[in-house]
Amino acid sequence: MGVDERRGAVLRAIVEEHIQTAAPVSSQAVARASGLSVSSATVRNDMTALERDGYVSQPHTSAGRVPTDRGYRYFVDRFAEPSAIEGLGINHQRAVSEFFGGTHNALEELLHETSGLLARITQHAAVVVGPPPESARVRRVDLVPLQQGQVLAIAVLSNGAVERELLAVETDLSIESILAAERVLASLLSDSTLHSPLTPSPTGDAAIDMLVNAAHTALHRRAEHADPLYVGGASRIAQEQDAFSTTRTAATLIELLEQQVVVVSLVRDLLESGVTVSIGAEHSIDQLRDCSLVLAPYRIEGEVAGTVGVLGPTRMDYQHALAAVATVSQQLGSLLSK
Repeated sequence: MGVDERRGAVLRAIVEEHIQTAAPVSSQAVARASGLSVSSATVRNDMTALERDGYVSQPHTSAGRVPTDRGYRYFVDRFAEPSAIEGLGINHQRAVSEFFGGTHNALEELLHETSGLLARITQHAAVVVGPPPESARVRRVDLVPLQQGQVLAIAVLSNGAVERELLAVETDLSIESILAAERVLASLLSDSTLHSPLTPSPTGDAAIDMLVNAAHTALHRRAEHADPLYVGGASRIAQEQDAFSTTRTAATLIELLEQQVVVVSLVRDLLESGVTVSIGAEHSIDQLRDCSLVLAPYRIEGEVAGTVGVLGPTRMDYQHALAAVATVSQQLGSLLSK
């Protein structure tokens, strides 16, 4: 075993031990845990070299070492590979299978509950970014008469979303006129997006034209305000505040998660750059400098539609987090592609 390989094994042992204990790791602990047939003195020399190269730091004299962001990056790149459901414990495997095998919720509720599932599995805050609403095609449009003066406009989209808007109409509007307006909307919107600027052609019936325009305007407005970010387990950030450098970090992170546009943009930019794990100082946002973000895209019918991710302190179990987001993204994409 060459010295570089040995120091890599020492660093791996430091990271894994620190993740478990949250304490500085001693040379004796590394010698026991790493499986290396070397003395504590040799390990101490390797730890000194790793500290000099910026992979570990020493909180104070006579203490053991803790990984730096660079040390976590080395560990993630070389030892923590994304894996499928087999990378999770049997209880978590069962939880994922039962969740996706039994859910029949609308898209918004499904994504919200998926974020909660991921938070429970990883014990960290979880984010799910929904499909961009502007890319979804309309599969079906319905106008459902309710009580007098009310019609429910429904659009079923290719990304699994169901948009609904309640419309106020003339009380004497006939069922035949509502059905005629529905046919016009279906021909107008079929295989288009709700964001497309469409101009309905007049039918010659003022009541039908008014309903068509009202339904299209309402559904278009609804799509523009669709919420693509779902956060689960935000309270876990507060529970983990001892893992951050300051007690203010947890509150700052919770505030950040409320800034939907910022988080969605960050997640999409990272994935577009090919990043699935972003650690500490690698983040462009100052509030995330004590955190790691583990991401995986999910696909609908082969196309990337959104993202699932886990947000927690840099001292997180990366192997478990990678397995969790990989498994959940695969299962979510498969369900939405059916």
